[in-house]
Amino acid sequence: MKIIPTIRFAQKTDVKALIGLCELHATYEKAPYDKTGKAIKFTADLFAPDPIVHCLVVESNAALIGYATYMKQYATWDADYYLYMDCLFLKECARGLGIGEKLMRRIAREARTLGCSSVQWQTPEFNERAIKFYHRLGATSKRKERFFQTL
Repeated sequence: MKIIPTIRFAQKTDVKALIGLCELHATYEKAPYDKTGKAIKFTADLFAPDPIVHCLVVESNAALIGYATYMKQYATWDADYYLYMDCLFLKECARGLGIGEKLMRRIAREARTLGCSSVQWQTPEFNERAIKFYHRLGATSKRKERFFQTL
């Protein structure tokens, strides 16, 4: 089946499919994923009057094939806002078709709309395909360790 992508904001009816994409994304990044409570949290966080996170989805043939989530953040060193892209994921069938580039352009447009001066994100070191893709788009990287503290 031919993929004809549409990039749009997520809707409440997308939550179940979005959770499925998150699970695929976690598997791809070799990380555990627990679906428990995600539908309630996503609905509250994405669709509040003033949402704390925004989600774009990629739809083709009435099915979600990708997503990106982002939020506005403040960079102390720059004394300016940036858009932090928390996740970007496309199903295998959607990779290599230019959809990721379209999604990144849309993310940049959303960043400008929110008054952000840049977009920042991270990807695992082993995700060489994504790293090549981001470099091809003109992105640069900084090496840092990411730490987690469970509360």
